[in-house]
Amino acid sequence: MRVCAAFGKPSDLRTPMAEYRLDVFGKVPEWAGKDDIVTLCGHDISEVPKDFPGLVDGGETEVEGFRCIRSYHDFEKTPDADAVRDMLTPGGQEVSKGAFMVHSLKDLHSIFTASQTLGRKHVLLGMGELGAITRIRQRILGNEFTFGYVGEPTAPGQFSAEEMEALGDDCHVIGILGHPLGHSLSPKMHTAAMGKAGINGIYLRFDTPSLEHLDEVIEEYDIRGMNVTIPYKQDVISYLDSTTELAMEVGAVNTIVNRDGKLSGDNTDVAGIVHAFEVAGTPLKDMKVLIIGSGGASRAAAYACVSNGCDTYMKARNPQTSGKVCADFGLIPTVSEDLSAYDAIINCTPVGMDGGSDYPVDITTLRKGQTVLDMVYNRPTVLAETAKAKGCAIAPGIEMLIGQGAESFRRWFDIEPDIEAMREAVS
Repeated sequence: MRVCAAFGKPSDLRTPMAEYRLDVFGKVPEWAGKDDIVTLCGHDISEVPKDFPGLVDGGETEVEGFRCIRSYHDFEKTPDADAVRDMLTPGGQEVSKGAFMVHSLKDLHSIFTASQTLGRKHVLLGMGELGAITRIRQRILGNEFTFGYVGEPTAPGQFSAEEMEALGDDCHVIGILGHPLGHSLSPKMHTAAMGKAGINGIYLRFDTPSLEHLDEVIEEYDIRGMNVTIPYKQDVISYLDSTTELAMEVGAVNTIVNRDGKLSGDNTDVAGIVHAFEVAGTPLKDMKVLIIGSGGASRAAAYACVSNGCDTYMKARNPQTSGKVCADFGLIPTVSEDLSAYDAIINCTPVGMDGGSDYPVDITTLRKGQTVLDMVYNRPTVLAETAKAKGCAIAPGIEMLIGQGAESFRRWFDIEPDIEAMREAVS
């Protein structure tokens, strides 16, 4: 990987390749050489020494008398692949550069497609969090170089030059797919696991409003695997080449594995639920359980409960989805809000994630001796706090995250993760 160090503030640090923006440095440093770039950023070309041997980026204007980069930036959107190619093809510049704001998987697909059909030296990058993968796939995109910041970022979605050089072109990429993703501890957890295992990899967030081009993007950017969360655990199945028997029985996928371009869907939420109950000291076995909610996570909970001999009930606001889950797993729908009749309660709704407490049950009816699993783990929820005050055993939502994450890690890398390292990273 050839990384150009982009300075967000003046510095006399010497790097093998650097971008010197005149709006940051004011003038071209005397040490700037043939492998460096001077970016005008509104300054006049006369401010560049005539004997400067490096590249000069004049924006959309082709500068005369220097080795030239002609660059286009769109901080609002990514055009389609044809438009990107048409934009970057004309001109006598040595390198064509395009940087576009990425909002969806479709945008990532457009950048990749344009890169494969652009018949000249180029640098094609996506901006924003979702575009970050373009910065660590220089070889795949055929880019002459990529950018990493020194000091502070100069564009949204940048990594530091140090991190880029450590990762290189062939690092493993895994991530989480959902919309909106909000706060997730999965990146910290899996980064710790990869570090302990000696795996050169990065865990990215793929927050996209649509799954369009998902299968292509995974293959195009060589993404090893993804976790899947709200709202895509069921919709994602149609984009996969196969699903495991467990995922088929659950009817939901929370883990995608890329094996040589073949995408397989699996469900590790079941293992995460069982793990959380084991940590609580109350194994999920032969209990009377109430599941709250009827989304993709509730299907995993239903499977975990029924397969472990539990007498399982469901309470949810959506009669269509809850009816389907009940029919698929033989659950008993209930209209009662009284929780005292159950041995265990599993909350599969996002209620509490943003601090709310609008549960479809009366949580004040919890009693001592019950076990409560709240899948919301990003903050102390009203349900979890009430359960603790009532003397319930707590199956921590964070342990469900750890349990399912460990299973996903095994699927992606075929090795055992260090669970203690994962736990420390999210504690």
